[in-house]
Amino acid sequence: MSGPQTPEQTLDAQGDSSLCRKDEDIREGTQSSHRMLGFSDALLSIIATVMILPVTHTEISPEQQFDKSIQRLLATRIAVYLMTFLIVTVAWAAHTRLFQVVGKIDDTLALLNLACMMTITLLPYTFSLMVTFPDVPLGIFLFCVCVIAIGVVQSYLLMVTVIFLPYISKATSWCKDRLVGHRDPPTHSAEVFSFDLHEPLSKERVEAFSDGVYAIVATLLILDICEDNVPDPKAVKEQFRGSLVAALGAYGPHFLAYFGSFATVGLLWFAHHSLFLHVRKATQAMGLLNTLSLAFVGGLPLAYQQTAAFARQPRDELERVRLSCAIVFFASIFQFAIWTAALLRQAETLQPAVRFGGQEHAFMFAKLALYPCASLLAFAATCLLSRFSTAIFHVMQIAVPFAFLLLRLLVRLALASLHGLRHLRPAQPLRSQAPEEAQSQLLPSSC
Repeated sequence: MSGPQTPEQTLDAQGDSSLCRKDEDIREGTQSSHRMLGFSDALLSIIATVMILPVTHTEISPEQQFDKSIQRLLATRIAVYLMTFLIVTVAWAAHTRLFQVVGKIDDTLALLNLACMMTITLLPYTFSLMVTFPDVPLGIFLFCVCVIAIGVVQSYLLMVTVIFLPYISKATSWCKDRLVGHRDPPTHSAEVFSFDLHEPLSKERVEAFSDGVYAIVATLLILDICEDNVPDPKAVKEQFRGSLVAALGAYGPHFLAYFGSFATVGLLWFAHHSLFLHVRKATQAMGLLNTLSLAFVGGLPLAYQQTAAFARQPRDELERVRLSCAIVFFASIFQFAIWTAALLRQAETLQPAVRFGGQEHAFMFAKLALYPCASLLAFAATCLLSRFSTAIFHVMQIAVPFAFLLLRLLVRLALASLHGLRHLRPAQPLRSQAPEEAQSQLLPSSC
């Protein structure tokens, strides 16, 4: 009788079993789908995010005011961007649901997935054509053809392959057995998959897609700095007498806008990370709200472009501040809505620590409510103090990171104050009822 296995023997057994599974996969021509799904998530997050570039590169000359025509142009392009972002994320959600039932892939599935990704990568080009030439129907036609092609490749070819491939594999094996002779069946036989549209989204893929969007938005900010704010050597020599420090000082407002925008992106990601750290699984409503939040996060490069233009066009700063506040507000309020939707089904979606009455509930509430309240307060302050709109916006960008650092301390102080007040309230009625209780106790003895 053998004794219990040591940890080294257990690891060796696990390694041998994984090697055996890899050998079986090689013989069967299949492979794990994890790397392909990581590639697809990265590509889809990039495609969804770069859609904002045609909007941010809307040319507004310094002599041109931020009038109603420019506002209408930006509103139209933002609406088309949001529509296109939703199309890409719907394709990503369908891709996620489809591959939740796929344990392993073969070469056919991998090539079909590449064909689907290729059609999706054409969306930014057709979107740019549609935005640049809104009066020419060719751009709209190409955009619609691209969307239809994505639906055909993804919804039909991949689905047909996943659902009917097991039956085709069984039929092929039966024919080979009849023609060649009976062979031992493979260890992992083909499985019949079911496709449930109400199945919750994979939390891991939601986090991977969201992290990709946040990372790309942060990268787009520094690309704008590298492209627009590197001084020209000739200008440095003629205008600043060869002083690179003085030339960079002229770009001070642009760097201030960059640091504020990057802090906003980073802290929104931090709030998103904190939220999904306590999420057990993502429902359909949470997935939709996460898509809407990411769509406005993708618009943060536009907010950076608007705030960086304060120095060039100070007369339009009020409209630009309000546009930037609106983008930050919607990006953060949909994060708060994700948490609200999770609380409605907290038993299956959230960890116990952040449920109603949990230890982290109040801290999570304050963390997700910080940016919506700050952006809404800044927007309201610009309505009352329009002359100081730029200062108000920059104060918000600087104050919110410090508020995040002090948030846990402030929440603990607030909870301690509420706890103290709650213990003080019942003490007063007890003192007032003491004489009555004493009198009631004396009554029986007097009778």
